[in-house]
Amino acid sequence: MMLTMPLFFAGNAIYPTIIMPAWLKVISHLNPLTYVVDALRAFMLAGSASSLGLGLDYAVILLTTIVLVLIGARLYPQLGV
Repeated sequence: MMLTMPLFFAGNAIYPTIIMPAWLKVISHLNPLTYVVDALRAFMLAGSASSLGLGLDYAVILLTTIVLVLIGARLYPQLGV
């Protein structure tokens, strides 16, 4: 819970990145949630476009998914010990 709240607030879900201070913009662009929110907005809001580009959104989401699946697969055998 402690880690998810900062990721959520820096994830462009509540505040647009344009009004964030420079240091928070850097964190926001490193946060995969930013790209998920951007893609969801493009699809769910009529007449809305992705501000970061859907190609970049998909690439970041795919890369994050691959990395997390690999980490999970690596750690899974250790759960039974």
